[in-house]
Amino acid sequence: MCQLLGMNCNTPTDIVFSFEGFRRRGGLTDHHADGFGIAFFEGAGARVFLDVEPSAQSQVADFIRDYPLKSENVIAHIRKATQGGVSLANTHPFQREMWGRYWVFAHNGNLDGFAPPEGRHYRPVGCTDSERAFCFLLDTLRQRFDHEPPFVELYRLVSETVAWIRSHGTFNFILSNGKFMLAHCSTSLYYIVRQAPFTTAHLVDEDVSVDFADLTTSNDRVAVIATQPLTDNEVWTPFEANELKIFKYGAPLKTAPGIGKVPPVPPVPPSGA
Repeated sequence: MCQLLGMNCNTPTDIVFSFEGFRRRGGLTDHHADGFGIAFFEGAGARVFLDVEPSAQSQVADFIRDYPLKSENVIAHIRKATQGGVSLANTHPFQREMWGRYWVFAHNGNLDGFAPPEGRHYRPVGCTDSERAFCFLLDTLRQRFDHEPPFVELYRLVSETVAWIRSHGTFNFILSNGKFMLAHCSTSLYYIVRQAPFTTAHLVDEDVSVDFADLTTSNDRVAVIATQPLTDNEVWTPFEANELKIFKYGAPLKTAPGIGKVPPVPPVPPSGA
């Protein structure tokens, strides 16, 4: 199956270190060689880069490495095709507009026999189960709400819709509209929050280390989400099965079961805390 990478921050940050390890899994340290994509939110806009070449050898991936774009929300995906051939139309992440904002989505898994009704507002361009799920999720939200609803109502409907979609198979995904990030785990997803006091991290897929204390301030906070941990000297937290997490300002938020109440984001602790 595919692999996912997400980054959610409280200040615009580049993803070069994490992406360098992640991209090597696209045909070098792993077999996800059917294309890759990465999306960077910038205010109300989004830059989306796609390539059908394996990310480990892609010149587009080289460009991402050499041009360190900064963003508060980033979603990347390396593909091992299960449904749909290798083409740009089938390459994640997918992007659509809803309620005056771009929404970006990437999926890891396989939805067997997933054939939702044709959407009123959103239809797939390619022929993957992933894009069908994305369009169905957005169409469900759009038909219920003409404008972006309060987050509690949005989260509740996303949770209900996701529960139905995952009944068809494996549904690990990352979704963002540039204001927050949602991540759902069926089988495998991990996250780590980096904040002061920062330490040195070492990649699993390449012998590269970085001391984040040299690159950050005490107020910075970054959450990184991945299918499998990207570093071997940090503690990554696994998602629970069927868990839907919200990330904002570089931290996961907790929701009360069955209520969807979202507390404020905790403040960044001072350096040395």
